[in-house]
Amino acid sequence: MTTHGPADFAGQHITVAGLGVSGISAARALAGLGAHVTVVDGGDGDKQRATARELAEQGITVRLGDGETLPEGTGLVVTSPGWKPDSPLFAAAAAAGVDVVGDVEIAWRLRGPDAAAWLGVTGTNGKTTTVRMLASILAAEGLRTMAVGNIGTPIIDVVLGQGKDGEPSYDVLAVELSSYQLHWAPSLRAHSATVLNLAPDHLDWHGSMQAYAADKGRIYEGNTVACVYNVADKATEDLVREADVEEGCRAIGFTLGTPGPSQLGVVDGILVDRAFVENRQQQAQELAEVSDIAPGSGTPAPHNIANALAAAALARAFGVRPAAVRDGLRAFHPEAHRIQHIAERDGVTYIDDSKATNTHAAEASLAAYEHIVWIAGGLAKGATFDELVQKSAARLRGAVLIGADRALIREALARHAPDVPVVDLDRTDTGAMPEAVREATRLAEPGDTVLLAPACASMDMFVNYNKRGEAFAEAVGELTARDH
Repeated sequence: MTTHGPADFAGQHITVAGLGVSGISAARALAGLGAHVTVVDGGDGDKQRATARELAEQGITVRLGDGETLPEGTGLVVTSPGWKPDSPLFAAAAAAGVDVVGDVEIAWRLRGPDAAAWLGVTGTNGKTTTVRMLASILAAEGLRTMAVGNIGTPIIDVVLGQGKDGEPSYDVLAVELSSYQLHWAPSLRAHSATVLNLAPDHLDWHGSMQAYAADKGRIYEGNTVACVYNVADKATEDLVREADVEEGCRAIGFTLGTPGPSQLGVVDGILVDRAFVENRQQQAQELAEVSDIAPGSGTPAPHNIANALAAAALARAFGVRPAAVRDGLRAFHPEAHRIQHIAERDGVTYIDDSKATNTHAAEASLAAYEHIVWIAGGLAKGATFDELVQKSAARLRGAVLIGADRALIREALARHAPDVPVVDLDRTDTGAMPEAVREATRLAEPGDTVLLAPACASMDMFVNYNKRGEAFAEAVGELTARDH
């Protein structure tokens, strides 16, 4: 697709689908560039009306209560990430010969000639942690950087932001990209990128695992320096093989084991690089110690070591020195509800991984501890739990189940871990969490870990996974308070 610039949007009639964060950002940015912008949204509540009034003050038309009809004269549709490809609005656009793109595509088109490079990160799990690790490493090198994209900061706002001298505000961006965003970003060509892992997720949106993987793989298209893949997940390497990249772009693997040439890995507790060294057949560069990964938060879980290696590979592809990898990892602190140490009581450790909203994330979380009392359940989103339970059964001291679809997990436990004690809490109110923590504590023995890794979404009981994690922490706090 032809490269665009800010001037190319002036005078265009553009329809923005959705009044979410990215939709509002796109609408304001495009209107600021002189486009005639109409925002459509199927909702018509107080919140949408308040936002519509604000946008109207900037000359933006907002049509509420109808997200299906294409406004007359539309020359381009910019969609929010969550809108499904089979939405009627997009069918109407296709019939009219109108392109549909996302906010990431618009941001890419708006980049200036000296714009910051993009280092892209996607995967089923670990994206946010890896992007934040990467930004920390880049900052330790002294580079002007920011973690952007799916992580919460609208990327259009960052791309359009400039320093006081009119020059770009950043040297390089650490960009988290979801499969939705990649689907709608056909022109994106990153400096280097990684697919951390692949497991079934969002199949209701993509339609199939093959389509989901293909959208993830788009992040490798046109890479100029490195395509970083997970040695333990062959599907990610397959995506690299299928990608059309710039001549000279290299495939770089990361592994929790001893790395081969063109890989990063771990040797005797040391993160080492055999990819970005002069003689990768015979040399390895020490980057950091495993203990440097979020120091003070306990022994890093294996998947966070993998995330650190992926971040290090992208940073090294950008020319970052080994010392900056170490310093950046030391400076990084995990976000809440991602393998977060809450407390230790009577020899039992309490860990909040409420962010483990699917089986792939829960499997990684369960693999990090030897003896576990597992708190799980919620909305399964069509998932099955047999493989997860099979792989984790030997680690389970007990399980406490909550939420709407807990029966699916209970049945998998009965099939594959029949000797594991199970407490089935027949309730889906928020008050279930204190009871779950009390029951888990009853099952736990000194040396065990009580682990909230639900393998399910939270919306049957909580507003989001953050609120679920907060409820867990509060319940643990109440237990601890009784000891004093």
